[in-house]
Amino acid sequence: KSCTGNSWLVEEYYLIAKIISLYGNKGSVKIASYSDFPDRFFKLDKVFIDFFGAKKVFTVESVEQENDSFILKFKNFDTKADSEVLIGKEIYVDSLNLVELPADTFFIHDLIGTEVFMNGNSIGKITDVITLPSNDVYVINNNNGEELLIPALKSVLKSFDAEKKIMILNPDSVVFDDDEN
Repeated sequence: KSCTGNSWLVEEYYLIAKIISLYGNKGSVKIASYSDFPDRFFKLDKVFIDFFGAKKVFTVESVEQENDSFILKFKNFDTKADSEVLIGKEIYVDSLNLVELPADTFFIHDLIGTEVFMNGNSIGKITDVITLPSNDVYVINNNNGEELLIPALKSVLKSFDAEKKIMILNPDSVVFDDDEN
């Protein structure tokens, strides 16, 4: 948080990767990407790394791809000794550096906390999204505290308002075992 005049600005950060090891002897690090958009790493000028709950800005000097991993070099981290402190740290971007998504595609953080409705009734809130090879699955905690798993398919989704965090399911595409809905 930072204070500007009378208002507070809350920075939001989004996890994109984790530093897993040193790479070479010039301060580079190898990362494990959490992003569905690997090309994003080549466009980064700066990232944020978490140190004891505080996000510190790091300037990205260079990016290389090696198989499924990426090698990042940060400005002023020129030796193994400089970069050792980074191993195990998570890498974040701010909202200005989020990838622009294609239509009808959403970030998981946009979905979490969304109230889900069907036939005009609330069936619960999305608490997680499971990523599977065939399609994602919404994890919904219903109003009885039970977990419902709903496939994230266009045929199932009638509408989604990311700003209001409201999702409406197509009743013809979703069948529940009980008679609640």
